[in-house]
Amino acid sequence: MQIIKSIQSRIYDIRGERVMLDFDLAFLYEVETRILNQSVKRNSKRFPEDFMFRLTANEFESMQSQIVTAYETNDNSSQIVMSSQKHRWNLPYAFTEQGVAMLSGVLNSDKAISMNIAIMRAFVDVRKILVKQIDIKDKLDEIVERVGEHDIQLHHLYQAMENLIDEKVAQKKWEERERIGFKQKR
Repeated sequence: MQIIKSIQSRIYDIRGERVMLDFDLAFLYEVETRILNQSVKRNSKRFPEDFMFRLTANEFESMQSQIVTAYETNDNSSQIVMSSQKHRWNLPYAFTEQGVAMLSGVLNSDKAISMNIAIMRAFVDVRKILVKQIDIKDKLDEIVERVGEHDIQLHHLYQAMENLIDEKVAQKKWEERERIGFKQKR
């Protein structure tokens, strides 16, 4: 379960896709990033753009704080060294879920196979969490709608009560007014 949580913290949302970065995958597969990327390049037909893409300098720069935070929470902060250079060849590749699945055909070590299974489970868990969040959001929207209807009904009740109170005050003022005309002494 700990490995799944570690993997989940390495899944990022980039360009509307849930992806893992090449250096994270290399770390999990226990290979060097360059070895992983060389294997991918040798099998480039297996990795179309919807399976893998290179991050832009802006995307990578904006992600670095997320990446460092993820590594610090997993006590692996020494495992990653960020490159401050923004050359195209230093930017990491991002692998979608399908791209990670395709890596299992490229990397055939026992570690890569077992880790790939764990990664697929992590993607499934993330998907389940997102589905639950969508369900919760739908329920919250329903509650907000109901509360809105109740607010309108309560507003009408308050207005009716204020009108009744105003009528009682007006009636009381009428009854307590000083009478004009002849007054009888009792």
